[in-house]
Amino acid sequence: MPFVPHGWYAVLRSVQLPRGKVVPLHYFGRALIAFRGPDGRPAVRDAHCPHYGAHLGVGGKVVDGTVECPFHGWRFGTDGRCTYAPFAARPPKVSIGGFEVREHSGLIFVYTGPDAPAWEVPEIPEATAGEFASPIDDVQTSRIHIQEMRENIVDESHFHFIHGQSEPPVQDLVVDGPFAEVRGRFARKVLAWEVDNTFDVFMYGPGVMVVRVLGSMLSLTAIALTNPIDDHTSELRMLYHVRKPAGLPFLTPVLKLIFRTQALGEVREEVRIWDHKIHQARPVLLQHERGIKALRRWYAQFYPDVPAAS
Repeated sequence: MPFVPHGWYAVLRSVQLPRGKVVPLHYFGRALIAFRGPDGRPAVRDAHCPHYGAHLGVGGKVVDGTVECPFHGWRFGTDGRCTYAPFAARPPKVSIGGFEVREHSGLIFVYTGPDAPAWEVPEIPEATAGEFASPIDDVQTSRIHIQEMRENIVDESHFHFIHGQSEPPVQDLVVDGPFAEVRGRFARKVLAWEVDNTFDVFMYGPGVMVVRVLGSMLSLTAIALTNPIDDHTSELRMLYHVRKPAGLPFLTPVLKLIFRTQALGEVREEVRIWDHKIHQARPVLLQHERGIKALRRWYAQFYPDVPAAS
């Protein structure tokens, strides 16, 4: 599997990129920078200056909506083009590469692929809605391909062994081009309570997944962001937006604490397993384990010239 499937990836939260700041990043096997132009719109570009190779995110600064190289003062706009070079009669005709960028739902997305994007990640209203608390932001890295991180949501049997569900959930994957949806039910015991929640999973390409959990005790929206760092390592960023209890907003910190106590440890256990597993191109699956093959058939569209799994 190529380690960068084509699609949209959220590489930053909007709050992490204030005006006037250059933020260094490393995704897709590339050193990158993010900064905002004079209109406040974000840009994500390659990090190294074409003049003499300095990293623009280490000591570089934003000047009039351009990023200035810390070594010789060359400046580059949000479109990547050089706009100024000291002692030059005119700016050199050079650029730094970059990505198509979108910003919404409190996130900054970039598109990877050979052509212009043919689809968009829809707005995620819970990310900015007042009835949801500020997110629990949990970032983990693992030695695994991002496709296998995504397969986790349709791995029916692991819900029993990792998440304490009595029986594997019955799930159906419904696909629509670059989008896919899974609906199911999640029943388990949390502390002294029996929790029986429905969950709806919406997948937007290879890098963005939204899980909406609805229950009497706890309702939340989880935004799962999977990003390739390099050909060995991937990042999983989970943003958990807990719905504030109607009329009882003071209970929100308690619900967030309960969720942290119960759920985050399970995610770390999954990451520990991922760090040491291998990719099985033809896994030996039981009769009820249909989700992984179904997801692999859908996911194959994001690779160039890679046939779908049978």
